[in-house]
Amino acid sequence: MLETYGFVGLFIIVTLGFAAIMILLPVALRFLKVVPHHPTSVKNATFECGMETIGKTWVQFNFRYYFYALLFVALDVLVVFIYPWATQIRQLGYSGLFVIAAFMGIVLVGYLYAWKKGALEWN
Repeated sequence: MLETYGFVGLFIIVTLGFAAIMILLPVALRFLKVVPHHPTSVKNATFECGMETIGKTWVQFNFRYYFYALLFVALDVLVVFIYPWATQIRQLGYSGLFVIAAFMGIVLVGYLYAWKKGALEWN
């Protein structure tokens, strides 16, 4: 059993070690005075594209941008699930057809719900 999951355990150990190094390396370099730290009011000033901001620096974005990004991700996930089915359609037979029809039905219900709520309208 150990030889079956040995690579998975090694992968998890390497991943956790890499994450720990990426978090602790800047802290250690700052503690050893390798990374300079001389904050001034100019360095701490808020700027955008090298220019000083005009007006408020806190701007709220329209939620619809995020919604369209989530919709794009959802459609990408849909493609990820449909592609393997499409490549193996002959071997799956009718049972695969019924499973993908149920999956597409769930996606269609979600799409119609979003459409009914007006979430896809751009105002």
